[in-house]
Amino acid sequence: MEDVVVLAGGTGTRLRPYTTVLPKPLMPVGDMPVLEILLRRLAAAGLTRVNLAVGHLAELIEAYFGDGRRFGVELVYWREDEPLGTAGPIARMELDSEGVLVMNGDLLTTLDFAPLLDEHRSSGAAATIAVLGREVPIDFGVVRLDGDTVAGFEEKPVLSYNVSMGVYAFERRVVELIPSGEHFDFPDLLGAVLAQGWPVHAYRSSDFWLDIGRPEDYELANEKFADLRDQILPPG
Repeated sequence: MEDVVVLAGGTGTRLRPYTTVLPKPLMPVGDMPVLEILLRRLAAAGLTRVNLAVGHLAELIEAYFGDGRRFGVELVYWREDEPLGTAGPIARMELDSEGVLVMNGDLLTTLDFAPLLDEHRSSGAAATIAVLGREVPIDFGVVRLDGDTVAGFEEKPVLSYNVSMGVYAFERRVVELIPSGEHFDFPDLLGAVLAQGWPVHAYRSSDFWLDIGRPEDYELANEKFADLRDQILPPG
């Protein structure tokens, strides 16, 4: 079984002033912190040993979650003395398995982690990224230029792209690329993987997903949770 890493050490600057008094993983969605919802989903998927990277207001997170037992998991805390980026904290963790499931601690999603891990294993990839299709309407006519010559015109196009859901599966060889004690982000890590020539797989999802990093997303998460509670929270 894979190790699980949940990243919960960020300062949540985009969500201020809320995060001046509460770390982002403790921000309530509905009647419980967003990290509690995530831990309950992990427990329901049989992923019960969770390494928690903490930093900003870590003592509040540790006081609320304790050893994790009342949420169905065993929590192991890893404190950052200084910010190490999104991937940097993983290098300092004592991970036992050949694979690791990594995710941000501020996610609200119906994503089922078990099929993602199954597809990662069967793909033979060194890393897998959960991705979600998004469409953004452009409210203007878009002019395509070739120098000073108009080469095309499109009225109010819709741009389609894939976004990272902040959920990753890595083989041990990928974790070993993370430098210890240095600031290192996921784009740095994925760049290092690609530089090795190792395959990176995209797990395409159509599940509900939000991170609560901005005030408008946090407000939307509370609205959606009321409607999707039975899908987001496991039974019981």
